[in-house]
Amino acid sequence: MVSFVIALIVLLIGFFTYGKLVEKIFGPDDRKTPAIEINDGVDCIPIKTWKALLIQLLNIAGTGPIFGALMGACFGPVVFLWIVFGSILGGAVHDFMCGMISERHKGASIAELSGIYLGKPALYVMRVFSILLLLLTGTVFVTSPASLIAKLTPDFLGNTFWIIVILIYYIAATLLPIDKVIGKLYPVFGVILIVMAVSIAGGMIFLPQYTIPEISLADLHPDNLPIWPFMFITVACGAISGFHATQSPMMSKCITSEKAGHKVFYGAMIIESVIALVWAAAGVAFYGSTKMLGAALSDIGQSGAVYEISNTMLGSVGGVLAIIGVVVCPITSGDTAFRSARLILAEWTGLEQKKIRNRLIITIPLLGIGAVLTQLDFNVLWRYFSWSNQTLAMIALWVATAYIVLNNRNRFASLITAIPASFMSAVSLTYILMAPEGFKLSAQIGYPAGIIFAVVMFAVYIAVSTRKYGKISEN
Repeated sequence: MVSFVIALIVLLIGFFTYGKLVEKIFGPDDRKTPAIEINDGVDCIPIKTWKALLIQLLNIAGTGPIFGALMGACFGPVVFLWIVFGSILGGAVHDFMCGMISERHKGASIAELSGIYLGKPALYVMRVFSILLLLLTGTVFVTSPASLIAKLTPDFLGNTFWIIVILIYYIAATLLPIDKVIGKLYPVFGVILIVMAVSIAGGMIFLPQYTIPEISLADLHPDNLPIWPFMFITVACGAISGFHATQSPMMSKCITSEKAGHKVFYGAMIIESVIALVWAAAGVAFYGSTKMLGAALSDIGQSGAVYEISNTMLGSVGGVLAIIGVVVCPITSGDTAFRSARLILAEWTGLEQKKIRNRLIITIPLLGIGAVLTQLDFNVLWRYFSWSNQTLAMIALWVATAYIVLNNRNRFASLITAIPASFMSAVSLTYILMAPEGFKLSAQIGYPAGIIFAVVMFAVYIAVSTRKYGKISEN
């Protein structure tokens, strides 16, 4: 219990201290944002800061901080450390920099920003990589809510029926101006997500039958998966997630002041981490051990575990909240995944998006591909999504590092992104070398390779930044 409360306090302190340091390094000013300067009535529309915060939270969250945290809790309470420090030092920095750099470039996508700061090859790679990730995300967030709704409705309304319904909704959310569907529904759902987490936290704290374990570095995973690198891939949305790099540009087009970025981007990530922390603690507290939690996830799945925890702790109200959470949250990330893919393809093709005809030209094929992908095995999709997600986070952090090196005269400022970028470089390479869906190599190969890759990337950063700051000194 003590560790859990301290972790919550540290997240809050991180927002007001490290978050402010990151904001100071970026240097927000009074320039016009895309919402004011462009204001196209479709994607660039002024939205109030409180509403932008809740929309950003729903954009980045989905069921990630719930499902990912429950799976991460199987490693034991060591996951608390990753959620807290991964978010403050990595995830929230990542989201803030992606959102604010995008805002400085008229709401450009992470693919375009990669081209600007890492070169043309990075632009082409990231265009393809981002769209593939967004397609996987959108597809994952079609199949999981559809399967749950199908279990709660009559047999003739099966899985395929609900997939079609959700895809039809995605067409509307992808095509319509952001303030018509997303701007109206997301703030409400954001409040529900927060209330759900607060209620579960209250249940753990005030109901005597539940004990939240204290932090320990022991690996308690029932399947003996090593913490490094598997935990750092499993818990993505609650700590750091490359998917957020594709989502932050949406709100970068809608904030009305650069000074709102700290609340909207850094703040939304901290809130998501609080939600992840609550569910990681709830998983072990409710089932009593990582072995029992792992067995429950294997038997009834993540959705079933969420429903069981919520319904038992909070009664029928909790059951309703759980159903809303595991149905609405993935849908609200799935639709923005397809919307982000539309915007990236619009940048790529040069198709102006004010006309609905041009939006349809991009949207219909995208959702058609998503419909085909729903026929693939969910677990396979999720594993590839998880790795590509963290690889994108690595690339986005290197983009942010390049931006700071080019725009800040303090040679040490870029360490706030270079260090987590190097860390994620090691995580991403080590995982794909060792994972079952990767090269299935041993730890004796994967661990050194990941470390060497991170060291090389950091050495390149040192060389480039030294050359740049050397030129500044000469001038």
